[in-house]
Amino acid sequence: MDSIRIPSWLRIALVAGVVVLVAGAALFGYRWYSRPTTLTVAAGSLDGEATKLMSALASRLTAANAPVRLKLVETANALEAAGMFSSNKTDLAVVRGDVGDLSQAQVIIVLAHAVALLIAPPGSSIAEVSGLKRLTVGVVGGEMNRNVVTALTEEYDLGRANVTFRNLAPSETRRALDNKEVRALLVVVPLAEKYLAMLRGFFLQSPKIAPVLIPIDAAGAIAVKQRAYESFDVPKGTLRGSPPIPADDLTTLRVSFYLVANKQLDNDVAGALAEALMKARRDLLGELPMLAQITAPSTDSDAFLPVHPGAAAFYNGTQESFLDRWGNAIFLAPMIFGGLVSVAAAAWKFLREGEPGKSEQALDQLYALGRRIRSAAGESELSEIERDIDKVLQMQRVKAAAGDDNALDVTTLNVAAHRLQSLVHDRRTMLAARPGERPLDQAQSSRPTHAVTSISDL
Repeated sequence: MDSIRIPSWLRIALVAGVVVLVAGAALFGYRWYSRPTTLTVAAGSLDGEATKLMSALASRLTAANAPVRLKLVETANALEAAGMFSSNKTDLAVVRGDVGDLSQAQVIIVLAHAVALLIAPPGSSIAEVSGLKRLTVGVVGGEMNRNVVTALTEEYDLGRANVTFRNLAPSETRRALDNKEVRALLVVVPLAEKYLAMLRGFFLQSPKIAPVLIPIDAAGAIAVKQRAYESFDVPKGTLRGSPPIPADDLTTLRVSFYLVANKQLDNDVAGALAEALMKARRDLLGELPMLAQITAPSTDSDAFLPVHPGAAAFYNGTQESFLDRWGNAIFLAPMIFGGLVSVAAAAWKFLREGEPGKSEQALDQLYALGRRIRSAAGESELSEIERDIDKVLQMQRVKAAAGDDNALDVTTLNVAAHRLQSLVHDRRTMLAARPGERPLDQAQSSRPTHAVTSISDL
């Protein structure tokens, strides 16, 4: 079958198509690798501040085209958020260290620190926890602070002292104090101006009288038993500057709010999230002062909640870049691929050893034509053989022009063509020189079959 020469315009179109296909595949691969990862996060608090902060951070991540995005799932409080997280309904959650099941949690960032404050109304004579004997203490936040109440009750034996704890909503706290339904308050809040203003609003304000802050002197002992807490000194003048309240540093308990992720979260995703959130904190700090409390978690191995390994790599400056992770593969893959191709080619050549190549097949065709020439019985048969020779030579010329490695070289073609031409000439001479022979075409039509055999024996 004759080879078909591909037109130049078609070859250009094919090359352009391959280039477009490769470029499209490369673009698709880049977009796939750099696509953002969206994580769901459960967040909630009594005053809605946690939801507000996480919503602002999520918006900032989207605006900054961060590699990790957040989808907010609102909850009533940190307890409910912890419940959704522990039941695998969300990837992340804003939780308080002493609330909920955090056995599968690893920390991405510390969002805030909340301080436990025992406060008595202005003019109260209560100066220490033991002074709460037979009194009712209002617990602002209710169920959220149940573990704090339990820790204080066990450490100070408040059950034997007949201390009663009553859950209060922030909106009913002022009324309960004014009606003397409670004689002190227990609140757990960050030391931020928003919450300090809320505390001041619970009591009558006067330059001469002020609420009494009751120290929790056993905070250190409680922290040893329950690692969610730590001993903390409230700085002098935190609640009011002049005269200062407290009048001196005040010992109490502190607990942290964390953004946590499941242990199965990919390290690269966790590291990218920690980096993006710290950048967002810096950008939003002027608008949301509460973000000033965001800090890096402890990377110590004995921390209460372990930091996620991916986040720890970011905080420790040990994150791997793309080339760090894939450099060896990028370097070795072409070498391995080239080696495999070489082995495959050698194997293929070994398996096909002994089979005639295409160039050998072409020579076999020419040799076969030589045998036909020697057995030709007439001029018409010789003419047909000459046409077959032309076809073989034409096919080989096309292959050579197309760069086909299997095409016979010019020298071999010339030698073969000359040899066949000589055979045709000799056969014509032999057939014409036979004595008493009629012209070849006439003799061929009237000669018996056995005469052809005798000629083929020549």
